[in-house]
Amino acid sequence: MRRAYDEELEKLHRQFFQMGNRVNEAIYKSIKAFANHDKELAKQVIDEDIKINEMEHQLEHDCIELIALQQPVTADLRKIITVMKACADLERMGDHAVSISKSTIRVKGNKRNTMIENKISLAGEKIKVMGQEIIDAYIQYDTQKAREIAHKDEAIDTLADEIKKASIDEMRQDPELVLGATDYILVSTYIERMGDYITNISEWILYFETGEIQELNTHHNYS
Repeated sequence: MRRAYDEELEKLHRQFFQMGNRVNEAIYKSIKAFANHDKELAKQVIDEDIKINEMEHQLEHDCIELIALQQPVTADLRKIITVMKACADLERMGDHAVSISKSTIRVKGNKRNTMIENKISLAGEKIKVMGQEIIDAYIQYDTQKAREIAHKDEAIDTLADEIKKASIDEMRQDPELVLGATDYILVSTYIERMGDYITNISEWILYFETGEIQELNTHHNYS
């Protein structure tokens, strides 16, 4: 009986890993599409988001079913709760990748600013790395790595602030950039929020190990 139960827990683990990889792929594609002004790639991210949503719903269903059937306690219960909460954060990251892709489609044809777009690409690259690292940390339940990843979110916040400031400055100097710069601000916000959700997953890894919710970043800005 315990063996079958352990196999179900391992299945949740694998599902989360697969979902995490798909979300990271969506993030990579969305940033690449924005940086390269690639409308078709942006549409692909939007179309593929339905699979991420399906994976999240399936994971949530399997978690609830396992709790109902097995009535787990202590570490087993924390493991299931961790999966449920962390996969919800992954799904929201996927939503922000979709939002970036929609900005790519919207901004195409408007006047662009290479300096600001380079900063967005840099922020996106950092988020992509953090996204892969947090999946690895989750699979290993590595609390030290989780803390280190959460600490990296400060660099994302700083870059997002720089992008917003530069966008506002450019809009003041060049009215033709208003439409494009507005999307720069939006995209920087989406990337910033991805960093917040990655930090949140770090906190769930710590929760599994300690049984306590620990806030690793006081600057969360979810929506």
